[in-house]
Amino acid sequence: MASRENGELRLVNRLSESRSPYVRGHMDNPVAWQMWGDESLALAKKHNRLLFVSIGYAACHWCHVMERESFSSPEIAQILNAHFIPIKIDREERPDVDAIYMNYVQATTGSGGWPLNVFITPDLEPVFGGTYWPGPNHSMTAQGTLISRTVGFLEILQKMRDVWATQESRCRESAKEITRQLREFAEEGVHSRQMGEKSEGDGLELDLLEEAYQHFLKKYDNINGGFSTAPKFPTPVNLQFLLRLGQWPQAVKDVVGEEECSNAAGMVINTLRKMARGGIRDQIGFGFSRYSVTKDWSLPHFEKMLYDQAQLLDVYLDAFLITRDPEMLGAVYDIATYLTSPPMAAPTGGFYSAEDADSYPTPSDNEKREGAYYVWTLKEFRTVLGDRDGNICARFYGVLADGNVARENDPHDEFISQNVVNITTTPAALARQVGMAESEVVTILKDGRKRLREYRDNNRPRPALDDKIVVCWNGLAIGALARTSSALEAIDAEKATTCLKAAEDAASFIRRELFDEDTKTLYRVYREGRGDTPGFCDDYAFLIHGLIDLYEATFKETYLEFADTLQASQTRQFHDSSTPHGGFFTTSPASPHLLLHLKSGMDAAEPSPNSLSARNLLRLASLLDHAAYADLARDTLAAFEAEVEQFPWCFAGMLGAVAMARLGMKGVVV
Repeated sequence: MASRENGELRLVNRLSESRSPYVRGHMDNPVAWQMWGDESLALAKKHNRLLFVSIGYAACHWCHVMERESFSSPEIAQILNAHFIPIKIDREERPDVDAIYMNYVQATTGSGGWPLNVFITPDLEPVFGGTYWPGPNHSMTAQGTLISRTVGFLEILQKMRDVWATQESRCRESAKEITRQLREFAEEGVHSRQMGEKSEGDGLELDLLEEAYQHFLKKYDNINGGFSTAPKFPTPVNLQFLLRLGQWPQAVKDVVGEEECSNAAGMVINTLRKMARGGIRDQIGFGFSRYSVTKDWSLPHFEKMLYDQAQLLDVYLDAFLITRDPEMLGAVYDIATYLTSPPMAAPTGGFYSAEDADSYPTPSDNEKREGAYYVWTLKEFRTVLGDRDGNICARFYGVLADGNVARENDPHDEFISQNVVNITTTPAALARQVGMAESEVVTILKDGRKRLREYRDNNRPRPALDDKIVVCWNGLAIGALARTSSALEAIDAEKATTCLKAAEDAASFIRRELFDEDTKTLYRVYREGRGDTPGFCDDYAFLIHGLIDLYEATFKETYLEFADTLQASQTRQFHDSSTPHGGFFTTSPASPHLLLHLKSGMDAAEPSPNSLSARNLLRLASLLDHAAYADLARDTLAAFEAEVEQFPWCFAGMLGAVAMARLGMKGVVV
């Protein structure tokens, strides 16, 4: 909403119009935030202002930091409101907008993340961008030397204001050139097809699996597990690729090597074990955080995302089925419990999106802190459990009197004397240390965990819940829970029933509330009713994946029929049928207000829609005896042939589809 006062444009904060918890969290800011859409983009053109687009999500710690430091600042608000059109976007509602400008920021800065902040012209072309910038009153004390050299957000705003006022033509020319480069980069994936070469995906050989394995082998952290230094992300797509190498038929083992396939699984099992014992796992409650700040998985950023839980459930389930390791099964139980219990399980059916990283330490506090719900002092352990049990549990979980978070990892002084709970020993070793029977120690640990969880639930405010139901992430959860149900049926029938009911309830909810039976199309988000955003390609691909898994767990034809209907709709809306490109666009080519229409094949924190679509199509082709689906799968693989051959390790999900297509299979059964 905007008005004129003394001939000047006067913007008013419009975020109360949104149903997104993240966006609504900024509706009381002095910044006059606008919504992404016709009106705000028209204002930018009419008044010739740069748009300042800020993108984040509700569970993001650094998004909250920037909101406190910058977007609550009258000084920042005055410049934004007077000289820009500020727009706030929830990346989970508009991943299409997020992906375009994230590509830009990653290309120009070498890194990305959230909050994502970008200045764009009225023609939507990017001029300058980045992630977190310190506000006028930032509290970064631990890294003072580094922060003193970092340009603050206020200085950036002043510079962008002046540059646009005095060098607009230069800004526009630069933005157009950057946009041209981004468009060329986005089109590289179909380079061979653009050259007019006829390909049906047959150029992708099984040798690519071996090349990807060798890449991960070089990146592997032998000590801590994982495939990077800090920060360390699980990236379940890669873990599942490596874990399943040895489960393919002999043809794959002949190419990759028997020993190499075994080693690939070993790297993953070690990684999963380190994660299961680390702070990235909620050792007192359930579920996993998004990533670890440290290379040993000990200190997470504490947000918990639905898509991580769903994918990690799949991977830990695979690990258990391959190894029959009780520790892997324990992680399966924990994640399944987290998904099928409040607050993540919606009472209507379906699963909510995330829990926040930040919360109030006590009900009487008025300032949130990162990880406040999850961290403990040694005194608290002793108070809740008594001296004997408190000390034993503290030894097991690495809880120290002075805290266990290194100073350099605590820039806001939030973890002084606090402990992130990690498993640092075994019950057997601990029993020897304290001179007790192992069985007695195990009883103390089990009882201690339960009592600590009850204390936490009863005395600490829970982190805020992002209670959007997002179709794509629900699709991943549906599939993982359906598979878990099948695997647990002979072990724990009650747990299997709980998992299956949650999966079926979610599928029913989505069909009832987010699927238009007349147009055969999905809507992406439900919160206080169906949202307006239509489903994107990932919503279709991920839900189809989940429905196929649900069909294979129940053999109910309705799930397979729904998957078939959705696949036809996905193909109609998103497939690039222009000869000779192929593959699926992220968004419909008819979608408005987008600088680019992307077609992604690379996996990231989530599988790429194209890699999952290729696998879905091969599975449907087998289940429905539908040869056209197999042809479309090969066409999708061919669309990314040049990229996959150059960087196969970036396409772990796609490589699974390559193996399926080459070996004439609908998948690999673990």
